[in-house]
Amino acid sequence: MTGIRVLLVDDQPLLRHSLAMIINHEPDLAVVGEAGDGADAVMTARATRPDVILMDVRMPRLDGLEATRRICADPTLTGARVLVLSMFELDEYVYEALHAGASGFLLKDARPEELLEAIRRTHRGESLFAPSILTRLVAHYVAAPRPDRPTPAVRRLTGREVEVLTLIGGGLSNDEIATALMISIKTVKSHITHLMAKLAARDRAQLVIAAFDAGLVRPRP
Repeated sequence: MTGIRVLLVDDQPLLRHSLAMIINHEPDLAVVGEAGDGADAVMTARATRPDVILMDVRMPRLDGLEATRRICADPTLTGARVLVLSMFELDEYVYEALHAGASGFLLKDARPEELLEAIRRTHRGESLFAPSILTRLVAHYVAAPRPDRPTPAVRRLTGREVEVLTLIGGGLSNDEIATALMISIKTVKSHITHLMAKLAARDRAQLVIAAFDAGLVRPRP
């Protein structure tokens, strides 16, 4: 099968059906499996080897947080990226899901075109966080006290890398970072590659977390 392989995980069959219709209508996307809870999600992921997993958070038997942690820790599923879906803007589990290895976050009331773009961007390893989504949602999930000083890993970054990381934490896209710092897109991508290596981040979502954890970006009150 060519195209991006998608696994749908939600305890509401009607929602899964609706999502499947939207996704399968696209020539470059295909739903390869569905699961109604986290336990089934882990088993189905191992059986279907999806590229992107749309993961609900609150489900019976095993919630999306633990399912995400197990999937992201499974060496046979290193190619799978988890995109967390939530009904609520202030779902306390979303930030934990990102720490568990999820690659991004999307509200269930997103428009179909936003969902499709989120799947594609997640598959490419890009940030799917629009600034409005990131600042309104991710910042609320940073419940732990922020350190007064950057962590040792962040202290090893160059000044320019810290600037790029701060802008990533603020939800800016590569184009917006290039404009803000007056550098080329190629240079931005090079800095992001170095940041991922130095901070042991698997994707851009973890760079967002690193920016919050280091206190470079502050949650809104």
